[in-house]
Amino acid sequence: MFGTTFILAIRSILRHKLRSILTALGIIIGVAAVVTMVTLGKATTAAVQQQISALGTNILQIRPGQGFGRGGGGPRPPDFKEDDVTAIRRQITGVTAVAPQAQSTATVIYNGANWSTTINGTTNDYFKVQPWPLVEGRYWNNTEEQAGKAVCIIGNTIRTNLFHGGAAVGDRIRVNGVSCDVIGIVSTRGQAGFGGDQDDVIIMPIKQVQRRFTGTRDIRLMLVGTDPDYDSAQVQASITDLLRQRRNITGGKDDDFNIFDTAQISATLTGTTTLLTQIVAAVAGISLVVGGIGIMNIMLVSVTERTREIGIRLAIGAVAAEVLMQFLVEAVVLSMLGGVIGLLLAQMAVALMSWLGSLPFLFDIQINVIAFAISAIIGVVFGYFPARRAASLNPIDALRHE
Repeated sequence: MFGTTFILAIRSILRHKLRSILTALGIIIGVAAVVTMVTLGKATTAAVQQQISALGTNILQIRPGQGFGRGGGGPRPPDFKEDDVTAIRRQITGVTAVAPQAQSTATVIYNGANWSTTINGTTNDYFKVQPWPLVEGRYWNNTEEQAGKAVCIIGNTIRTNLFHGGAAVGDRIRVNGVSCDVIGIVSTRGQAGFGGDQDDVIIMPIKQVQRRFTGTRDIRLMLVGTDPDYDSAQVQASITDLLRQRRNITGGKDDDFNIFDTAQISATLTGTTTLLTQIVAAVAGISLVVGGIGIMNIMLVSVTERTREIGIRLAIGAVAAEVLMQFLVEAVVLSMLGGVIGLLLAQMAVALMSWLGSLPFLFDIQINVIAFAISAIIGVVFGYFPARRAASLNPIDALRHE
């Protein structure tokens, strides 16, 4: 019985191909929109997590000022000193390493080619706090670090633009007129969370950068690695108390420094992108309801057009349940057909937008199955009323219908 009913439903759909496609269009758009938005939202979340993880886990970033910028138009807060680094390393429990940083911009010259980049002066603890493996060469040793030798480790962008991707270790480059021996090349990291190129950098011993580039012994940033066995919030509170004491901040005065926890940043951004994805998916899901209403309207028109056919079937012995099943199957098949086409369009849209937006391509089997199941449910829900109306027709009145 079901097989025969299914065949009759398919024949009815194929009899009016254009109308069937237009009827399913709402479901197609709804399913494609929901799947595309949810998949792209998850891809964006994955990209954000990947970019933040590149900064390292269990890391506290400490900067002078109350935010990323100076803000407030007031005087610039004092930078950190080497003694602050030593105090955090020695006095705070749960700290594994502290990496001070002094940064500057410079023009790098090699063999007639030049490139403007960022100079990052730091210590070997930098590579302990946020591991950045080398693809070639070595890190500087303690003697070179203490003496502030002119040695440098370059990122892949520097290698590409100055050495055209070739060998660089062992060569000498000039950084703002300072000769520097390339001793290592770090692995590729790609874009940072705020759009910067993490590979466009030259890393040097901090004493060399302070002596030849910044001209001061000030420290603009500290990266603090924390032991995962300790509560990072408690470690952060201890560092705050220590720095307030060292910077003579008393009473209810605001801190003139800020501490960012990469784990908290990751959780916040992930939560935000997830919430936005859910909101957009809910808005896109409205089109599924609209598509369901479209199916119900067309099925009601179909019932009216086929009133005599329904009357003949009922007159020769068909029961109301069989008529109801026929029209219900038509609605479900139309809805499921729209679901399948919508899923195919969604995958193409996700692939294109992932490529354009440099996002990872994700195929979420769960959301695809759920979207297809919802399309079938919509066919049942919105197809039941027209099917019920067809099954409740009086055979005599249906046969008289013109």
